[in-house]
Amino acid sequence: MFAKFSTLLLGLILSVGLSGCVTTGIPPRQEVNLEKALETHVQLGLRYLQSGDNREAARHHFNKALELGKKNPLAHHGLALLYQADGELKVAESHFKSALRYDDKFSMARTNYGVFLYQQERYEDALEQFKKASADLTYNRRSYALANYGRTAARLGKLEEAEAAYTRALALSADLPQALLELAELKFDAGDYVQAKHYLDRYSANNRQIPQSLWLGIRLEKIFGNRDKERSYALALKNLYPYSAETLKYQQMMANDG
Repeated sequence: MFAKFSTLLLGLILSVGLSGCVTTGIPPRQEVNLEKALETHVQLGLRYLQSGDNREAARHHFNKALELGKKNPLAHHGLALLYQADGELKVAESHFKSALRYDDKFSMARTNYGVFLYQQERYEDALEQFKKASADLTYNRRSYALANYGRTAARLGKLEEAEAAYTRALALSADLPQALLELAELKFDAGDYVQAKHYLDRYSANNRQIPQSLWLGIRLEKIFGNRDKERSYALALKNLYPYSAETLKYQQMMANDG
């Protein structure tokens, strides 16, 4: 799965900073205050956006930040996320592009732009953004960019690239849930059931089961002939996610077996 929106946003709040220059001609003390005011508006906008209960306040603070510095990449990134949440996709993309135009090394914005493109099914474009973000050795969430790179590559049928990206993601973050589960799926599809179970067990050790993991567990335990474990996965799937697509697949499998 993609890195969660709230997680990425929190990372941005914690690491928020400024790039670029303040207009010359202002006395040094005022310049510092202007920079601080801009930073404060960005931080407040992100906090309102993350809380989800006052988008208009978030919009107000991001726009105030742009009044103080129209080329501020953090403010453009915040507005991109805001308009994405509003469903205003063209406006959101415009702000993503502005954020990256004013700071080409803003890898968090690049990763979120990749997620945006993936959701629009623009997979080739998304792959390019994740590729660039994952190449940034200073990016503290590089493992998430790599995991997203892997998922997008798999969607495009580039399975070797996908596996390599997931493996690199796990080298950086050994318990990254998305990479573990997606790598388990890749191994299952390739017929490498031992490795598939290895990665699924690593995922299950520290993460809540979701429909995808339970359905994969059912199929793996069926192959290994472990009927008790298969039934356990199936019971959890039906009880926790009765209306999921994976539950429907399980019911269809049972009907065909019957």
